[in-house]
Amino acid sequence: MGSIQEKKLIVVSAPSGAGKTTLVSHLLETIPDLAFSVSATTRAPRPGETNGKDYFFITETQFKAAVSTGDLLEWEEVYNGTFYGTLKSEVNRMLNSGFHVVFDVDVVGGLNIKKHFGKRALAIFISPPSVEVLEERLINRRTDQADKIKQRIEKARWELGFAPEFDLNIVNHSLEKAKAEILRNVTEFLNKS
Repeated sequence: MGSIQEKKLIVVSAPSGAGKTTLVSHLLETIPDLAFSVSATTRAPRPGETNGKDYFFITETQFKAAVSTGDLLEWEEVYNGTFYGTLKSEVNRMLNSGFHVVFDVDVVGGLNIKKHFGKRALAIFISPPSVEVLEERLINRRTDQADKIKQRIEKARWELGFAPEFDLNIVNHSLEKAKAEILRNVTEFLNKS
């Protein structure tokens, strides 16, 4: 499988509802030596989410303790009082086990991981076809109340401004085309020495 130095990192960021989780799942189903970096969060689990699989659900006190001890690769208060971050121990565990690591993280976290790992990381931004389409997707997802959707749309407008800072920008017009594009680019990146 190679040494920890040879293993690469794939960072996928997008506004909520742009399709990044679906695209990351596609990569994980298709690329055998790719492992998912489970983020830590202080938000409550959504229906069907499992602790340790979807997220590490921890308290704000536990999260702030991890920040103060330097146990997080990156972290951000994504919404007021809701923190997300990447545990260094998890990333190192996967790299040491011989896996490439894929991250499904917010825009700021994604850029921080890219900065930390440099050329070993491929940072991919998933854009919705438009903010209107994004809003429609969030409404159809039926996981958030109207005020939360409005908050997510406002944040999405801000996040879209970061797209040029990523190595690759994929516009998710068609899920099948986006799946093919991300798989092609990630495979090329992982096979490049």
